[in-house]
Amino acid sequence: MDKNLLKQLMTSALFHNISADSLAIMLDCLQPKIHQVNKNSYITVQGTVYTGLGILLTGQAAVIKESASGTRTVMTALGPGDLFGEMIAFSPKHHWPASVLAQTTCSVMFLAPEKIISECSNVCTSQTQLVKNLLGILSTKALMLNQKTEYLSIKSMRKKISVYLLEQHKQNQTTTFTLPLKRNELADFLSVSRTALSRELGRMRDDGIIEFYRSSVKIFDLARLRKEAE
Repeated sequence: MDKNLLKQLMTSALFHNISADSLAIMLDCLQPKIHQVNKNSYITVQGTVYTGLGILLTGQAAVIKESASGTRTVMTALGPGDLFGEMIAFSPKHHWPASVLAQTTCSVMFLAPEKIISECSNVCTSQTQLVKNLLGILSTKALMLNQKTEYLSIKSMRKKISVYLLEQHKQNQTTTFTLPLKRNELADFLSVSRTALSRELGRMRDDGIIEFYRSSVKIFDLARLRKEAE
């Protein structure tokens, strides 16, 4: 078994608390398919036939939802070890509900859902842990989708931005951090136009609340930012 592949997979929450030796045996049963995807190419395309639970091994990607009118919404950003397609892995629907776009050259692994829950021919002792990990991931994703809904319910542009920046501040435990989304992706995530987002960020900078350069943000007035998020 490729040691580099095992090292990459060990970073994924799907294989948490599973040893490298157990994982190597398990992969013989899972029979994964690995693909290389070029930058700015689609890993999956919304509406096409579902090809299995995906794991991003290397690179950066974004999950994108497109409406019938062509409006694009960034659902989430993906990094090494992140999963996609797990929400419909055991659904009767067999088509991708969203597209996944490679933002850099990516290496991707696909796993057939039935292989995850079927009895392993190698009697893998870690299969129960694998299923437990997947259930935990599904629960976390459900909470994230709920968060997305909360953003949609916020009417004020500044409040949306303030809530998002406070969440990033909480996650990073610092007032200076790098946003995980590019400006256009953040605009899609917050369901606002990029122009309006840039304009409001500029106003917040002029008001002395934040400073920013590209994806780097520094919060100058945390108390004011919290007030804007109320």
